[in-house]
Amino acid sequence: MRINLPTWLTLFRVALLPVMVLVFYLPFHGHNITAAIVFLLAAVTDWLDGFLARRMNLTSAFGAFLDPVADKLMVAVTLFLLVESHPEGWSSIVMAVTAAVIVGREISISALREWMAEVGMRATVKVAFIGKLKTVMQIVALVVLIVQHEKEATALRLYHIGEGLLVIAGVLTIWSGLYYLHAAWPSLRGDAPRQPSARGDD
Repeated sequence: MRINLPTWLTLFRVALLPVMVLVFYLPFHGHNITAAIVFLLAAVTDWLDGFLARRMNLTSAFGAFLDPVADKLMVAVTLFLLVESHPEGWSSIVMAVTAAVIVGREISISALREWMAEVGMRATVKVAFIGKLKTVMQIVALVVLIVQHEKEATALRLYHIGEGLLVIAGVLTIWSGLYYLHAAWPSLRGDAPRQPSARGDD
């Protein structure tokens, strides 16, 4: 199997995850900013590999499989790091619930898309604008929270802004999930005609 440039970028994004985890915990000055830069670099490759795949017509079944996996790993691992490092209190409960909503939605929609592909209706649940907006909000919120996760007194206000942005991302996550569920509902009810499977055609 020949791996093209967009897929190499996706693999690079996956490889950045353990680097981010390591930097997140290493006790050196500026480790939080470094971890945020690694996360941003991964987010940029997410946009770049899709852009190159479309612009240069470099699509592959392996790349189509790996790209969403890398995206969800990036978000889930970062959320786990932030929840684990969060102090106790009501704020930690809000953070944990928001993280659970975001990860749960990603798992649910991935399963929905897999099932829709099986019945040949994959295009029904294609990415919508609300899903892209949710992704941007998540990235901004997570970058702020990574940078400020040590929560020094002078940076506490900015950290709370990051928490608020993550809650908004959680709301958008639910909204986009309901959008996809509504689009797929005729097929789930059995009202839409079953078509040949389009699996691997992304």
